[in-house]
Amino acid sequence: MDNARKEWGLNAILALALFAVPLWAWMANEPFIITLATRVAILAIAAVGLNIALGLGGMVSFGHALYLGIGGYVAGIAAHHAFNGTPVLGLAGTNQMLPIWAIAMLVSGAVAGVVGALSLRTSGIFFIMITLAFAQMGFFFALSWPAYGGEDGLPIFMRNQFPGMNTNRPWDLFLIAYGVLMVALLLFALLRGARFGAALMAIRQNPDRAAAVGISPFGIKLTAFVLSGMLTGLAGAMMADLTRFVSPAMMAWTMSGELIVIIILGGVGRLFGPVAGAAILVGFEVFFGGLTEHWKLWLGLVLLAVVLFARGGLIGLIAGRARHG
Repeated sequence: MDNARKEWGLNAILALALFAVPLWAWMANEPFIITLATRVAILAIAAVGLNIALGLGGMVSFGHALYLGIGGYVAGIAAHHAFNGTPVLGLAGTNQMLPIWAIAMLVSGAVAGVVGALSLRTSGIFFIMITLAFAQMGFFFALSWPAYGGEDGLPIFMRNQFPGMNTNRPWDLFLIAYGVLMVALLLFALLRGARFGAALMAIRQNPDRAAAVGISPFGIKLTAFVLSGMLTGLAGAMMADLTRFVSPAMMAWTMSGELIVIIILGGVGRLFGPVAGAAILVGFEVFFGGLTEHWKLWLGLVLLAVVLFARGGLIGLIAGRARHG
């Protein structure tokens, strides 16, 4: 079996496993396991967003927590005003997920457009530092925003609603997250297979040569960066509903680091890399976190081993050297 077929097989196993485990937990009345699977799915959505910028475009953004936090605050603020019956910016609050997701993606995309327009004029360490600086500005702004909880964060008393589903039931919320994840993965696959994805990867490999054949590196990278921010913002709105809480911690630089770690563990640029990476991270958090408060030390050792000996991540280690599958 060639490497590409191995990778598609592994992708199918991951997709089935992510569905089968919470299905078993639902039948066994284990809501905690379902919530963990939902967290894996939502983190994977955020990482798919970052994978567009990092995996396809080679843009090492250390500030994607900003978009995650923006999505979270959009969901939290909308739910807060809907619960209290007060308007926000002259409009009534809403507790419906679909319009909240749309607003979260629009706001995140607009902010990503501004950040990208400025940061993409640099490269390397300067690009990393500028994206980090914007995320830290968002973090400190949220920290000093008393109207929405400031450093104490903003609770969501009633989880936002999705048509035809009871979002208070863990299984229903998982199905929503799983469905969105599958759509996000399909979008990533379509982008990668389209001319846009080919141009983006060509720019990543050699921007000067791409420009010489008529490809605009800045415009292509900015578009990818905005799409990446929008998808991460959507994940932020879903994460806020999962935890029923949003706080400045969602915008902290450590959150940006976690998203990068997820992609590296699963496989940079690989379709199901974010799913594998998110499952590994949540697995370490739950199982090793229950044994020792220093569980991140062991995660760091695994990350070190992946970087040194398996640069294709878990999927690359199993499927082989073929980069994408």
